[in-house]
Amino acid sequence: MTTSYPTLKQLPEHGSCFICGSENPHNLGLHWYVDEKGVVSSEFTLTLAQQGPPGHAHGGLSAAVLDEVMGAAVWQAGYTVAAAKIEINYRKPVPLEQCITIRGYVTRRNGRKIYARGEIYLLDGTLLVAGKGLFIFAPHLFEKNKMFRHE
Repeated sequence: MTTSYPTLKQLPEHGSCFICGSENPHNLGLHWYVDEKGVVSSEFTLTLAQQGPPGHAHGGLSAAVLDEVMGAAVWQAGYTVAAAKIEINYRKPVPLEQCITIRGYVTRRNGRKIYARGEIYLLDGTLLVAGKGLFIFAPHLFEKNKMFRHE
């Protein structure tokens, strides 16, 4: 039996981003990958520095990572956007010192509005946190920085 794995392409880092920016010494160091269907993902391990409840990640950090993965999915699809609304559903606490995976993808577009979903999982597939986001076209926010412009 042959198993088919998706081909992943690493997305470029962007400046001083809190989550994945190579120029920010305090970033989480995530690297984003996109498959042929436009799903953006990463695997990472959180540490005591990201703790909220003992032994688990701070909920705000989970929200920030979901915001970033959904935004990355929308951007890699070619839309220059900013988040307008994000909803987070905390299903289970996110453990520290365990490899977890995150993924995000675009679900639909309606005019200037782009909708996306994101999920954080344990490697065994257990869903920990789910989110959905509304992103609005906002190229004017990124005009001064060529790194963020879609040419």
